[in-house]
Amino acid sequence: MKFRNSLTARLLSAGIAVMAPVAAPLHAQEAAAPADEASSGGLEDIVVTAQKKKENLQDVPISVTAVGGGLIEDKQIVTLQGLAGSIPNAQINNFSNTPNSAVITIRGIGVVEPDPYAGNTVSIVYDGVPQFFSMGALVDLYDIDRIEVLRGPQGTLFGANTTGGVVNVVTAQPTGEFGGKLQIGYGNYKHFNMAGTVDFPIGSGDVLAGKLTFSHDQRDGFFTNVVDGSDMGSRDTSIFRAAIKLDPGGNFDATLVGEYVLGRNGAPVFQIGASGVETGPTPNPNDGGATQVFAAESLFLTPAVKGYENPCPSRFEQCHSTGKLRSANNSVPDQSDLDTYRATLTMNLGETAVGDITAITGYKHFRVFEFTDQDQGVLFLADTRRKTTGWQFSQELRTNIDITDGINIIAGGFYLKTHYTHRQDFRIAFAGPVHQRNDQDQDNYSVSGFAQLYADVTDRLRVQAGIRYSHEQTEMAASTITRLALAPGSFTFDCDRCVNIGGPSPSGKKSFNDIGWKLGIDYKVTDDALFYGSWARGFKSGGFAGRIGIAQDIGPYEPETVDTFEVGIKADLLDRHLRLNLAGFYTNYRDLQIAQIYFLNTPTGPVQGNTILNAGKAEIKGFEFEATVLPVESLQLHGSLAYLDAKYKTFNYINPFTVDAANPTGVPEDLSGNPLQNSPKWSATGGFTYTQEIGNGEFKMGAQYSYTASKFLSSINNSPRSKVQPTHLVDATMDYTFTDSRITVGLWGRNLLDKRYIQSVFDNFGYAGLVSYQNPREFGATAKVAF
Repeated sequence: MKFRNSLTARLLSAGIAVMAPVAAPLHAQEAAAPADEASSGGLEDIVVTAQKKKENLQDVPISVTAVGGGLIEDKQIVTLQGLAGSIPNAQINNFSNTPNSAVITIRGIGVVEPDPYAGNTVSIVYDGVPQFFSMGALVDLYDIDRIEVLRGPQGTLFGANTTGGVVNVVTAQPTGEFGGKLQIGYGNYKHFNMAGTVDFPIGSGDVLAGKLTFSHDQRDGFFTNVVDGSDMGSRDTSIFRAAIKLDPGGNFDATLVGEYVLGRNGAPVFQIGASGVETGPTPNPNDGGATQVFAAESLFLTPAVKGYENPCPSRFEQCHSTGKLRSANNSVPDQSDLDTYRATLTMNLGETAVGDITAITGYKHFRVFEFTDQDQGVLFLADTRRKTTGWQFSQELRTNIDITDGINIIAGGFYLKTHYTHRQDFRIAFAGPVHQRNDQDQDNYSVSGFAQLYADVTDRLRVQAGIRYSHEQTEMAASTITRLALAPGSFTFDCDRCVNIGGPSPSGKKSFNDIGWKLGIDYKVTDDALFYGSWARGFKSGGFAGRIGIAQDIGPYEPETVDTFEVGIKADLLDRHLRLNLAGFYTNYRDLQIAQIYFLNTPTGPVQGNTILNAGKAEIKGFEFEATVLPVESLQLHGSLAYLDAKYKTFNYINPFTVDAANPTGVPEDLSGNPLQNSPKWSATGGFTYTQEIGNGEFKMGAQYSYTASKFLSSINNSPRSKVQPTHLVDATMDYTFTDSRITVGLWGRNLLDKRYIQSVFDNFGYAGLVSYQNPREFGATAKVAF
């Protein structure tokens, strides 16, 4: 085993004996923090905070999937991306060549862009604090109490940038009682994991409680570098978390959590999908230089070396997995560093004259520094160095007050301040050679006020109404300077001996005011069956693009708006041995913000541009169905089925490549009827958990199958090269717990059929297809002890 930093070696030499669980498959209905088990021995209640107060999931009139921390540990899920395929109508990805950036789409609404300026449409909320930046948002998971995935606009209670939904992550809190758990695990690809957490009282009495948590996860990369035989895409990440809870009795408590995430991973890795020998339509001979860019594609895989096969032989065909995890890096360090610091202070004061008051103060600071061989080929053609630093500060103050026995209001205010700087150095060896330096400097703040009212009309009928007003201001300064290297020896990332050719340096500042609301009704058909309907309006604020090649691309782009109409039913049947949850929805989506990376023809040749478009309208409809069955005491079955029809309703798209002297405004392309990005029509899961007492312990095993239909991911006009194939994945776990010693040992496996699926293709028109893959088959053994 090779250790990628000295921290692991020191921990091992200290002889930390830590062990890990393996148990049931991941599934929403059985997964979150359980309340009291039904006296009939049926399915447990699941407590969530989807409406910013503790409620039984079956009483929440929202389409919600909840995943408990125990199942996250059982399946060895180390980041949010490990939930991909398990949440109906939710796609959880990363950008092809920037794995630190989250790409999350719920019900067809999401952002496919690696840099922070594009914002989010699905908000990741961590211990009550919204994560503004997509960089570093695929949070590492250990000692998690639960994860709640809320589908549809959540703007009233969670604010702007939740047009798609919310991923609410809640860490386990201090208990005040001494105890903990330790774990260790090892698997293929030299996958090594060790973690532990300990709860303890501080001082005498029950006033102060503490909690310390540590997790380290590392493995070799799945890819082989054809240049030197080394592995590519390695992972080496550690989490350090400390929490202190003050509970002096009475109506007040406060919890302070501090966390540091240290990532020292390998450089981003993908396969290059170059055109090679062209097939299909040929470029216009009067395209003003496009042919030069097309010709550059053929260089990427010339010559082919050691079985490095081309997954995308043509710009006009769908890419296909080669089955061989091989790529190349011959020009940059194998480095992708991520440092994240966060602190959260949550204070609760109950039973005041103005209700139960909650104040959440959050601060986060992150740094990303990574290199990427952008051609991932055996020739030095293009690479980047990216340095990003950002921070955010937020304050929420709200109250939950019962006006009467039948009227409840949640009301409050929220403030968020953010800042980031980003520098990207892009070396292009096949054109010039030239060096491009992009700098971004953005400040943003928002302030909002909100109120959500619940009123019981009868003992079974409840209505709700909510509203949120938001004011946001964004200021951006961006520049892209192109420089020509004077000599091969000066062609470094800092390009000390380069001459400036020039480039745009625009800036912008603008404020946005938005209102979101929700109207809803829910009716208890029986004590165990809830019917609900709602109309929610959500919005995502406007802003400015930062990675620019053309001055006008900075924008601003305008806000987008979503109206979603949803009906659903949640029912526990057969004495709570059958749970059925069904939600149907229709969404009117306007002024869609779509990230665009393109080439524009100019008299001196093609110039790369980046911007955010406001498309016309889209129409989205579909449903989510989830079921859990307890046929006998020892066996639990679960499954889900989701349908999504997400299409542009009106969108006259101007392909920048059609802009030339003959067509100065370009040629419009009618994209109405095209599916939205990252929106597979069907997805489904099915699995089981079997538990049996054997000897002096408990045996548990489970398996899950997940299916996701094909989708288009990163091309606005759904080019064939951007299409991703359907996926069929099988995971399984098995463990045995020795009851007397509280020791658990087991086995786990993911993608057991070893399907070599393409996960995403970034179709950079006129450049290449950047292809990333689903993880291959992973398996391992784990052990855990609780004390």
